[in-house]
Amino acid sequence: MKFDRVLEELEAAADKAGVKVQYDALSGEGMGQGGLCKVRGQWRVIIDRRASPGERVVLLARALAGFDLEGVFLSPEARELMERHRPQEPPTGGG
Repeated sequence: MKFDRVLEELEAAADKAGVKVQYDALSGEGMGQGGLCKVRGQWRVIIDRRASPGERVVLLARALAGFDLEGVFLSPEARELMERHRPQEPPTGGG
């Protein structure tokens, strides 16, 4: 899998869905690599800037999997990755 290409696709899909992607240095116990949150009414995916390209792709795919991206072009590889990480219940207000 070409992580850089898939990451660019997922970042573009997030932008079209109105989800801001931001890379920050996350620190502290239990912080993890990042994830989806809502800040002042806007969905954001915050990812640790030290995460590897593969970790970034997985975190972003997991975060976007609950949003309706049916009208957004994504490669079969990116769609399959998101499907694999789709949550059982969508985020409240997602999509």
